[in-house]
Order: sequence, then C-alpha cells, then structure tokens
Amino acid sequence: MQPLKTLLNSSFARSVLALVGGTAMAQALNVLALPLLTRLYSPADFGVLAVFVALFGMISIVACFRYEIAIPLPERDEIAANLLALSVLCLGGVSLLAIVLVTLFSAEIATLMQAPLLAQYLWLLPIAIMATSGYGIFQFWATRKKAFTRIARTRIEQALCGVSTQATLGWYGFGALGLIVGHIVTNGAGVLGLAKRAYNDDKAVLAHVSYAQIKSVACEYSRFPKYSACEALANSAGIQIPIILIASLATHAEAGYLMLAMRVMQVPMSLIGASISQVYFSRAVEEHRNGTLGDFTANVIGKLAKVGIGPMIFIGIVSPTVFGFVFGLHWARAGELVAWMTPWFVLQFLAAPISMSLHVTANQRTALVLTLFGLMLRVSLLYVGAVQFNGYASEGYALSGFIFYWVCLGVFCRISQVSVRRLYDELKAAVPIIVVAIVLALCLKYAALLWFLVDGGHFSIAQTVISIFNNFEKYLLSFYQLLLAL
Repeated sequence: MQPLKTLLNSSFARSVLALVGGTAMAQALNVLALPLLTRLYSPADFGVLAVFVALFGMISIVACFRYEIAIPLPERDEIAANLLALSVLCLGGVSLLAIVLVTLFSAEIATLMQAPLLAQYLWLLPIAIMATSGYGIFQFWATRKKAFTRIARTRIEQALCGVSTQATLGWYGFGALGLIVGHIVTNGAGVLGLAKRAYNDDKAVLAHVSYAQIKSVACEYSRFPKYSACEALANSAGIQIPIILIASLATHAEAGYLMLAMRVMQVPMSLIGASISQVYFSRAVEEHRNGTLGDFTANVIGKLAKVGIGPMIFIGIVSPTVFGFVFGLHWARAGELVAWMTPWFVLQFLAAPISMSLHVTANQRTALVLTLFGLMLRVSLLYVGAVQFNGYASEGYALSGFIFYWVCLGVFCRISQVSVRRLYDELKAAVPIIVVAIVLALCLKYAALLWFLVDGGHFSIAQTVISIFNNFEKYLLSFYQLLLAL
C-alpha cells in the first residue's frame, strides 16, 4: 500500500492519471463505436478518409511552423504568450493559403494524389487544418499551465461529438463525407473552450503580446521552423505518404483496412502514450536543467513498458482471429495487418513519448535527419513489398515502422543519456506482465479458432490445428522474404 500511496502522491502520477482518465473515456467511446462504424461505412469509405487524413495531417503538423511546441519551454509566461500569438498568426496564413489552393486546384490535387474521389471533399481541408492545429496550440498552452484536467475534459468532448457525428451521418448514408466531418470534429472539438479559458485565466499575461515581442521570439526560436518543422513534416510524410501510395498501388479498400488496423493499435498510444508524452514534456525541461533527464527518461520508459506492451501484444495475437467477428467479415484483412504492425507499435509506444527529449536538448537537427531516414525507409520497403513481392505493400510498411522506431528508441535514449543498466532494470520489471498477456491471448485465439472453424456443424479439431500452422507458416515466410529484400 505504501508504494501505491507514494505513487499517487507524486505530481507526475497525478498528472498522468488526470490525462489518462479523460483519454480512457474518450478512447472507450471510440472503440465501442468502431464495430458500428465498420457496418455503416465500407472499407472504401475508410480508404477515402485515410487519404484525406494523410493530406491534411502533413499540412496541419507544420501549419504553425512548430512554434506551438515551444510554448511550454520559456521560463517567463510573457515569452510563451508571444509564442502562442505567433503560432496563431502562422496558422491563419497557412489556412488562407489552403483556402486559395483548394478553391482553384481541387481536381488537380486529387489527380496528383491518384484519388479522384477526394476532389469533392477537399473544401473541408482548410477547416480540418484550422481545427486540428488550433487545438494543438491551446493544448500546449494548457500543458504549460499544467491544466491536465482541462485537456482531459476536451478529449471526452471530442470523442462524444466525433462519434455521434460519424454515426448519425453514416446512418443517413453520407458515405466518406460522414467519416471526414466526424474526424474533423474529433480533432477540433474543444479548441474554443481551451482558447476561452486561456483568455479568461491568463488575460494579464496575454496583454504582453506585441508585434515587437512576436518578432523577437520568432528569431529566438527560429530553430523550430528551421529544423523541427522539417522534421515534423518528414515524420508525418513517412506515415502518410505510404497510405496514399497504398491507396494508389492497391485499392482504397486496402487503405481502409490499414486505417482500421492503425486505429485499433493506436488505442494504447492515445490512452497512455500521448498522456505520458505531454506530462513528460512539461517535466523534462526542469529535469534537463537539473541534470537528471536520463534517469527520468528511463523511469518513463519503464512505466510505459509495464502498462502498454502487454495489451498491445494481446491485441496483435488475437486480431487475425477475432477481427471478422467484431467488425464484420469483410474487415478480416485488417486483423492480419494488426498482427504485422504489433512490433512496430510496441516500439513506437516506448519511443514516441520521449521523442520530446530532442527538443528539450535542442537537437532539432538530429530529429530532422532521423525522420528523413524514416521517410526513405518506409517508402522503400513499401515499394519492395508492393512490386517485388506482388502486393505486400502494407506488410512492407509495417516492417519499416518496426525498424524505424527501433532506431528512434536508441537515439532518444542516447540523447537523454539513459544508462543501459538502468533501462534494463526498468524493462525487466515488465516481463511478467507481458508473459501473462501472451498466454491469455494464445488461449483466446485458439478457443476462438475452435469455435469458428466448424465442419458440417461439428468442431473440427484437426482442421483447427492445420489452420493454425498454415497461418503461422504464411506469416513467417512473408516476414522472412521481406527481410531478405533488405
């Protein structure tokens, strides 16, 4: 009881619990809605959404030129307030440019992306950019103020509004438009509430915003647009361009399968990883000043390993068997992709929250080089999988994600000066939890196979055993072929 009481009394744990509580409710709503949405929308509809999200995701990540992530860094609130104002100005300029481009060149943009169906939805692009990036700006301000409860509340609002919008529009047959509008609502809901609260609570600080100060902080933090913006764009492109390529090389349905698989695997990422990432960033600046960033980072990785790796491996093992039952028979392909993507997302789950160490230690140039490497790796392996191995584009993409985040984790630990011995001790404590998750997953998987594989109304144990080994051989052979292509 005493260790638990000590944990709950720590400010880090309380901050994480506040975010995780709100995020858990939001993710529960999103997960519970997925079986309904996959029956209201087709894989092709999800494919159109995937291409739209890929496009606006690459733009929105750099719409503020990355000045927004510098908001928690300054010691003085007056400087942070001018960074907030600078971020809003940058977002306004990018949004206006997007309005002009989609008004004049919607058809050309859709043709360039080899997605003609996208043209009719591009008018939503500027709205998506403003909503998503605007929320990011004021979320970083709330992070600076350690208003984690406020952030958690907005995430619940986002889930409620987004799910209800997608379900309602899907029920009335709006197709891909319903998914896109709901996605925008999910990302942008709460931005007005955060902005209003920032204005009401910090009016005195925001009064120090001036043109001269905005110009000053733009120069002082110029490394963010120079390096961080390029790094973020390359990182986003490494994730989104393969989705666009998969939609063009294969089908929109394949992109839809991939999107559902990624959404399922991102549940632990969003539930725990994103919450810890925000709290890590708010604490890492101080830990770096005190010379304890390495120990703090190792401790965070250990916490992530204990709470997240087991559930992700569990999902990866059972998904090929249960996806068709949960989401509908035509979504079984997404379950296979989840199994392929599990090693990737396990490493991303450990690496992504501590990636902010590069910004805390002013290593934006390293981040840029790392993400450019990731972009080239992902596109290359996707091409190898699609062309050389006759349609294994998604599998090549999954393999590239595993390799990339393995490298990332090593770089982040080195930058943060994490002790190998300390990291080993932290990760070792997670092994029993992972073993339990694997055992439970295998039991559920084989029980489901015994249930679903029915021959003439009777359970066919022999057929079940043969199916298990055939699937295992197929996945192992495909993985080995892709490794040889390297």
